[in-house]
Amino acid sequence: FLFTVKPFLNQEEYQRTEDIVKKFENGIGKELHQKLLERAKTRRNWVSTQIHCNMGGPGPFIEHCWPAKEGTQIERASINLWHTLKFWDLLRAEKVAIERSRDDVLDMSQFRMLFCTCKIPGVTRDSISSYFKTETEGECPSHLIVLCRGRVFAFDTIHEGNMVTPPEIFRQLTYIQKRCHSEPDGPGVAALTSNERTKWAELREYLIDLDPKNLTLLEKIQRSLFVVCLDDSSPHATPEDYTEVTRLGLTGDPTVRWGDKSYNSIFFSNGTCSAFCDHSPFDAMALITMLAYAEKKILENEGKWKGSDKVRDIPWPEELVFTVDQKIISEIGRTKELYYEKVSDLQLVNYAFTSFGKALIRKKKLHPDTFVQLALQLGYYKCHGRPGCCYETAMTRRFYHGRTETVRSCTMEAVEWCKSMLDPSSSTYERLQLMHKAFAKHNKMRKDCENGRGFDRHLLGLLLIAQEQGLPVPELYVDNAFTASGGGGNFVLSTSLTGYTRLSGSALPMVQHGYGFFYSIRDDRILVACSSWKSCPETDAEVLCRTVFQCFQDMLQLTVAAQL
Repeated sequence: FLFTVKPFLNQEEYQRTEDIVKKFENGIGKELHQKLLERAKTRRNWVSTQIHCNMGGPGPFIEHCWPAKEGTQIERASINLWHTLKFWDLLRAEKVAIERSRDDVLDMSQFRMLFCTCKIPGVTRDSISSYFKTETEGECPSHLIVLCRGRVFAFDTIHEGNMVTPPEIFRQLTYIQKRCHSEPDGPGVAALTSNERTKWAELREYLIDLDPKNLTLLEKIQRSLFVVCLDDSSPHATPEDYTEVTRLGLTGDPTVRWGDKSYNSIFFSNGTCSAFCDHSPFDAMALITMLAYAEKKILENEGKWKGSDKVRDIPWPEELVFTVDQKIISEIGRTKELYYEKVSDLQLVNYAFTSFGKALIRKKKLHPDTFVQLALQLGYYKCHGRPGCCYETAMTRRFYHGRTETVRSCTMEAVEWCKSMLDPSSSTYERLQLMHKAFAKHNKMRKDCENGRGFDRHLLGLLLIAQEQGLPVPELYVDNAFTASGGGGNFVLSTSLTGYTRLSGSALPMVQHGYGFFYSIRDDRILVACSSWKSCPETDAEVLCRTVFQCFQDMLQLTVAAQL
């Protein structure tokens, strides 16, 4: 912990923090650790977090078989949904391949949460309900929810024991769309899920009191496989610039997103698509595995359905009509207003850096993820003239029900290197030496975190156990160093690698004066989604993203110059 706060403190502050840490280590910290060990005796994993935030990302199909084209929305949705349903089928049969990291087997429990899972708002705390069951465990819900123009529909994906085919899904979605486009819009109850949590919990209770039938409808949505969103927008998208499709995926029309559902599959009017998910039940990599499976199958079939066009006589979709009154209608209006006000403040770019990617970085014997993290540190330093405390996700799925740990990328080594890059008197050799030191430090930290030797989740556990037992908050957590270095959810840079495939994703900044920075690294390019808030005068997502792209070039130049 002390190593990670050093970049943000002067000597005097550091001394003070060191004293606090020593006191914590030998006093209350020791005591809380014992309590945590006690708790661990009855629970195999004590950390499962609740984050009031969603994540999302664009479908990569515009790069190959499905360029943006009006009039393709329903046809593409039908094929995409069918492959997603096939993944659900594999999961139920327990036939999804176990994932590994090098030789280590990874925990697969998050995959259960992709389907039939929903967050339920509570006045003081939310809960997660999951209704997924494997074939050996028993019956699993098999219906989909479709949101379109403020209305809610449902249909079953199993008819007489067999899965519906793309032509059958096409018939169901066409029926829904035709009705919605020829009749008045619905009230848009889904928008309420974008509300502040306590407010939504209270309104949900109000809805249920208004008519018990509303509870039945809410439960039908909660239990559904996932939500299909038919969105009327046509976001512009190219392989080099996914900005609009990513922005609309994350912050589009709230009446066609059920924010509490673990997975919303969004299809836009021009045949582009996006995913929108609740982050609480799983991390991005589980979702990416599923989406990569569907993409591979779609590619293999050139984006077409090659099976039978026969459509069985299946029941038409049913509409879920909520009983609403004037209060609910005006609350929906108010919620939408607040939502649009908040999202209009978001600045988001999603660009591809196309000069090089993983192949060349590896050739230089550098770790691609560390390469991006250090470029980000340098980019932030260039834009802001100071180090930026940074959260990078490390996955801890080597452990039972493992989720994540924090890699604190802003190390003293990274800062020393950044300074040398901005110091004209620094030689190429010096810069290269410092860069290699920074790489080595980051690689070691990532490895430590993945193997359960990080400290942020541990510190969180100690704090939670103190709160649970009504003990005062230890001094460590209120010390300026704790917050300045990112503790307590104060990281200025909230970042994550979303893997090495064509799939990418994004989430929003953790703090008002911060950035979200999410990236996927491919052989020939690096795709970056960077976000910030317009209302903060000193941050600018566009500028940071462009600066980091320049840093990629500078770092490569450094390795080239070294070889001359």
